[in-house]
Amino acid sequence: MDVDFSELDSYLDEADVDGYLIDADSTVADQYFLAGFDAPDPFITLYNGSTHILFSRSLEYGRALRESRAETVQRGSDFDYDDNIEEFGPEEGWYRTVAAFLREHGVESVATPPRFPLATADGLRAQDIRVSPDSQGVITEIRATKTDEELEHIFEAQKANEKAMAAAEELLSAATVGGDGTLRYEGEPLTSEAVKAEIEMTLLEHGCSLDETIVACGQSAADPHDRGSGPLHANESIIIDIFPQSKATKYHADMTRTFCHGEPSETIREWYDLTQEAKEAALAAVEPGVTGEDVHAAACDVYEAAGIPTLRADPTAETGFIHSTGHGIGLEVHELPKVSTGGEALEPGHVITIEPGLYDPDVGGVRIEDLVVVTEDGYENYTNYDEQLVLD
Repeated sequence: MDVDFSELDSYLDEADVDGYLIDADSTVADQYFLAGFDAPDPFITLYNGSTHILFSRSLEYGRALRESRAETVQRGSDFDYDDNIEEFGPEEGWYRTVAAFLREHGVESVATPPRFPLATADGLRAQDIRVSPDSQGVITEIRATKTDEELEHIFEAQKANEKAMAAAEELLSAATVGGDGTLRYEGEPLTSEAVKAEIEMTLLEHGCSLDETIVACGQSAADPHDRGSGPLHANESIIIDIFPQSKATKYHADMTRTFCHGEPSETIREWYDLTQEAKEAALAAVEPGVTGEDVHAAACDVYEAAGIPTLRADPTAETGFIHSTGHGIGLEVHELPKVSTGGEALEPGHVITIEPGLYDPDVGGVRIEDLVVVTEDGYENYTNYDEQLVLD
């Protein structure tokens, strides 16, 4: 994938440093993005107008030569790593090796991401390498604007997500109601865990995976990040929030729907209608130049007009609309841009969620979430899935 790093070049000039340095494994999104390489153990990536990789050993060397975006791929043995360890010990020996790698590429000063290992920074400073923290997170900012290839990766992950949501909905629809009000499937209680398993198996069949998902019923649904557990119940709202990652591309998708098997309370029905209205208002606000705060405000306006508490109106609110309207998505489930108070201007290529919701332990919860990409003249909705509270 071709990436435009001109913004990073400008940052290095403004910061008056020779290069940008990352010390992490590829689960750190900035590392994977800069190196273009997936490895389970930490490695060094340097950018100084082009990308260079350093491994302590040779395990990943050959694959990195084939797969990474690096101009050069090198090993500790290229810089006397074993001799350095023997003479100075494993920690200082490694920092001397990294310093030699940097100097070979003409680098005496580096900027680092906000979350950079302190030991590495101090070890390099002891080798007279100037290390400056990048407080703004320039690579994270670059990642916020997606290329056409990245957009395709996210779109494909969202299609898999829709398959998983359909599998979950079908399972809920096929359930019966036991005498105690619990949902049952094939004679057994239908649990949050069973629905999650169906979601996970469906995602695997479509090349995606996830560490965890949300299937939260009743009072559990009143906590936006409660994953849910135990038997599911009729006549209560069930929030299903799925945020898978493509195993091939590493890009995520995200979608939430709220269902009820049976007859929801009058309040849940009212909340569902309001949340649909809030989502449509937020979507209508999405276009280039509008801020994430503006989009969030559109959702808050709907709720506040109905007398519902929001964090915008009351930062101490514990019920009502108690989270942001959305967030960016890509190599991470939550990344820039923010769609909340303080959210910056939206640009074409930003991929964001729109996910208003309402919560109260005495009622339950409702959330509806779509995934959209900001375009030159508005947005394109990547979510093609019906909204239906009461299951057939």
